[in-house]
Amino acid sequence: MNILLAIIGLASGFAVASGVFALVTILGIIPRLCDRLGLATDTHLMETIITVGGTVGSIITIFRISMPFGICFLAVIGLFAGIYIGSLAMALAETLKVVPILCQRTNLKLGIAVIITAIALGKGFGTFYQLFLMGGQG
Repeated sequence: MNILLAIIGLASGFAVASGVFALVTILGIIPRLCDRLGLATDTHLMETIITVGGTVGSIITIFRISMPFGICFLAVIGLFAGIYIGSLAMALAETLKVVPILCQRTNLKLGIAVIITAIALGKGFGTFYQLFLMGGQG
């Protein structure tokens, strides 16, 4: 029975991961992110690093591997993970033209940088509230 559950879990994981990577690939998020960061020549390296990071993160989560590096290391890793997720979300929004469509429909000419900064700060403060003030619940 456990072997059957392992096979189903592995197949489900492959299906979800394939769907996520297909979405990221079809929308061209990684090449756009590399272009914005000035790393257009290193797109393949960036894709490889993202894939390896996701795999290592999944392994650490599934097998509950503890790493005795302390709070400072955890804060640095959390900062980099947050920067990556934020960059990926903004690249997705840019790919889907969310901000330009919002500005066009609301006739907004000035303040686009303020809106993007407010989105980033809102996400950051919301995450801080959820993780530190609610104890990760919710």
